[in-house]
Amino acid sequence: MKSNLLLPSFLSLIAGLAVAQDAAVVAPEAASAATTMDTITVYGESENDAFVQNPFLMPVEGTKIFAGKRATVIDLDVLPKVQANNYRQALSLTPGLLYSEETTPLVSIGYRGIGEPHRMQFMQVLKDGIPIHADPFGYPEAYYTPPLDVVDRIEFVRGGGSLMYGPQPAGAMNYITYMPDRNTPFSFRTQNIFGTDDLFSSYSAVTGTVGKLGYYGYYNHREASGFRQSNSDYVLDGGHFKIAYDVDADTRWIVAFDGYEERHGEPGGLSQEQFAKTPDMTTRHFDQFRLKRFVGSIELQHKFSSSTELTVKTWGGYYQRWSKRQRGGGFGTAPTGASAQTNNIENQEFRTFGFEPRLRHDWEGLGGNHTLAVGLQFYYVDSPREDQRGITPNANSGVTFLDSNREVTYGSLFVENKFSFGNFSITPGFRMEAVNQSIHTKNFNATTGAFINERSKSKFDPQPLFGLGLAYDLASETQLYANISQSYRTTVFGESLVVPTTNTVFTSDAEPVSGWSYEIGYRGQPKSWFNFDTSAFLVDLDNKFGGTVVENGDLVLKNVGRTVNYGIDGAFQLDLIGAYDALNGTDNVKTLGSLNFYANATFLTSRIDGGASDGFKPQYAPGYIVRSGLIYNLRDKLKVSFLGTFVGDHFASDDEDPSREIPAYMTWDLTAEYKVTKNFTAMAGLNNVFNESYYTRVRGDGIDPGYGRNFYVGGSVQF
Repeated sequence: MKSNLLLPSFLSLIAGLAVAQDAAVVAPEAASAATTMDTITVYGESENDAFVQNPFLMPVEGTKIFAGKRATVIDLDVLPKVQANNYRQALSLTPGLLYSEETTPLVSIGYRGIGEPHRMQFMQVLKDGIPIHADPFGYPEAYYTPPLDVVDRIEFVRGGGSLMYGPQPAGAMNYITYMPDRNTPFSFRTQNIFGTDDLFSSYSAVTGTVGKLGYYGYYNHREASGFRQSNSDYVLDGGHFKIAYDVDADTRWIVAFDGYEERHGEPGGLSQEQFAKTPDMTTRHFDQFRLKRFVGSIELQHKFSSSTELTVKTWGGYYQRWSKRQRGGGFGTAPTGASAQTNNIENQEFRTFGFEPRLRHDWEGLGGNHTLAVGLQFYYVDSPREDQRGITPNANSGVTFLDSNREVTYGSLFVENKFSFGNFSITPGFRMEAVNQSIHTKNFNATTGAFINERSKSKFDPQPLFGLGLAYDLASETQLYANISQSYRTTVFGESLVVPTTNTVFTSDAEPVSGWSYEIGYRGQPKSWFNFDTSAFLVDLDNKFGGTVVENGDLVLKNVGRTVNYGIDGAFQLDLIGAYDALNGTDNVKTLGSLNFYANATFLTSRIDGGASDGFKPQYAPGYIVRSGLIYNLRDKLKVSFLGTFVGDHFASDDEDPSREIPAYMTWDLTAEYKVTKNFTAMAGLNNVFNESYYTRVRGDGIDPGYGRNFYVGGSVQF
């Protein structure tokens, strides 16, 4: 029945576009010629956490070129403060992204059916331009993401992001955090939220600037008992401190440090029968996960002249992923038998170092003004891993049966040039990737600890990447754009460098995933009260990884073939009060505020060509994702949002296994904040208002159920 919402939602999308265009005709503003946006240089980011930003990135910002790319600004200031890192709300205005919800505080997001969303492993994920995956190449899982309270905006660059930040096919998600406030020597804000299932979330921050030195620091704590019957509790603590020192008007140093620790229980997956009967059931009572991350960075921003700018970033740190999981059990099945009396304990550590200079230079010639952007990136990680066998289901240590050391050395060269000829720009780009992975493994008997063997493997993947972006500026601040870009995903440790724990012969024909992304679209903000972005796209990927199979007694890693995903995106935001004012010559916005009606949709067709899954739909590729709702804002004093998310049915595996089916679902969230006084703001929210019973994630142990109706209340104090 939920699929019946698809047609009305799509019609509302078209209707909104039509109303806005009609309004533009009935009450035209002063005519303006087609405008080409000027190149600008940006030092740092917003220092005002209530500043609503342009929905589109400028063609050139700092040392980066966005011209001809499908780039979206996810501005969290449009909404009431998003609590407890609720990405269903944070992504409400952004088409194409699939949020795979889970019972832990970790984040999984997919894009246009490109691979499993788990930990955003098919994306580049960055914080202020610095990668935050455990290891972007050998183990690309983003267990850490910054609290949304400190995020000024999220820049999401689709296929063209492979040339700007790295090779991953699902583009790049870059969290831009707040810079020090230059308008005061000291400011303090603390926010505390209480909610269902013992939720307590606290965020406290200090910021200010004294002379040439600015600072920003925060401490974040969040905990809850979780909605499952047991073992779904979590606790996390994170802190950050940033210093920005302006040497002069052209030079700035930024030094930052992150500290983060988190632990949570893993209550296990359910079968479809269990979910229908007892969706809060727990099947795993002893499984736990822990994470630690400590990373420092130094950045230099220097402007040689108005036409030449340099940024140099270097970073390094320590990342630990630890888990213990009871043995035995299966899909929705609690562990039983002799093996259930033991567990597996996994400890992975990542010691990382990275260095990246970028240079932008504006130049004239060939009858136009152009921009060149070049850069290098070097990255190294040493990541030892130890697996132990515990002698009880809840053991924290045991007998080592696998001890391995992994290394990744990575280098890249990238260059883009935006050629501008009046309203038209063309941006060719090139990126050369070189990834070297190696692993040395010692295997031991899991019962006695006796040495079995040791083995080594190494793999070198060089890969050139090409791309092309086109943009044509039209009247009324609108633009046509197109992009063609290559993408590439290295075979990670679990796909290309697995060393078996027994004497089984091991071979592999798994090759890196490679492909092309194509996109053509039309976007703009023709009125202050209306913006839109719509496109058609195609993603063609070869060598999709398909897992481990046994052939003639040997373990073999196989590629299942090619995936082809294509469809359309559409999004608009329409301030209904602003549109009424434009039609009738009134000025109600000043007294009544704005009422933003938004809708966005992705309609996707996808299939697998070749291999055992030939003709099937790829995993996590719903036919539609529609988001729509209302956001009210009364001069930033009162904000209220009613946000709807509708997702079509799809599968969590590439073979359309009925047990891995994810039925269509619909959720609504109601959130609000009210500025009671200059210094105090009250906040409240009701998530999953209509108590939808749903799930968005299925793993090897079963269904991970979605959260039923829940609420929060609280407030923030600032001075």
